[in-house]
Amino acid sequence: MTILTPLPRVVIEPIVRRALEEDFGVSGDLSANLLVPESATGSLVMRAREDGVIAGMQAAKLTYELVDPSVDFMIEVGSGGTVKAGTIIARVSGQSRSLLSAERVALNFLGRMSGVATLTSHYVKAIEGTGARVAATRKTTPGLRALEKQAVLAGGGFTHRESLAAAIMIKDNHIALAGGIHKALTTVMEQRDHMTMVSVEVDTLEQLKLVLPYHPNVVLLDNMGPDQLREAKAIIGDARVTIEASGGINLSTVRGIAETGVDVISVGALTHSAPNFDIGMDAA
Repeated sequence: MTILTPLPRVVIEPIVRRALEEDFGVSGDLSANLLVPESATGSLVMRAREDGVIAGMQAAKLTYELVDPSVDFMIEVGSGGTVKAGTIIARVSGQSRSLLSAERVALNFLGRMSGVATLTSHYVKAIEGTGARVAATRKTTPGLRALEKQAVLAGGGFTHRESLAAAIMIKDNHIALAGGIHKALTTVMEQRDHMTMVSVEVDTLEQLKLVLPYHPNVVLLDNMGPDQLREAKAIIGDARVTIEASGGINLSTVRGIAETGVDVISVGALTHSAPNFDIGMDAA
């Protein structure tokens, strides 16, 4: 079970501010300022236009708070909530100029993050009952990783490494540039902090056999099909190591991968290929 908690304000506020600075440019909202009287007030609703899972609500709410703290932002469906097309997910009321000026940035956050959450939920449902986890990767949109990782959690997935500093992950290029697999693993195991997890990527069964004597915490089996994954699991046997499958996995293949008995399936598509979730803003 994933745990979904709000992001610390110190993390999320710079992301939202950058988005607003980008959208406001140097002159602000010319359309709203010319067409809407300064004293005008109004109400709008945010409505899902398709079925899915909502995420990004914290960023959407903060968008309005930074534009105009007097705007009343009422959440009807929070992040992690499942909706049907037509469901009202939030209501906003206050100065009409503020409602219009913050609209697009708030919807951008909601659409992008709800798309990630919804796609994640499809993967989670596809492997239901297997005992495996679906995890995101670092293939995130620059500057939006915290929000996209949170959206994966909202969809029922897990987040993998948050950053390069979160764990040691030895991949093929590390091995090549470090002078070989034995040198790389010996160096890491001798010098790592005792609290730091070590994951090693392998793409052949022979590599797997070379890696296991070093007792990594995780072995990442890259681009292996179900038959090869079963062979790998047999080789690993009772070794205390987390088995992760990765590479080229999609919704049509993920169930077969999960049924091999791997512990984690990492899917870059959760963040790099999620379609935008359609959310509209309508007059209340």
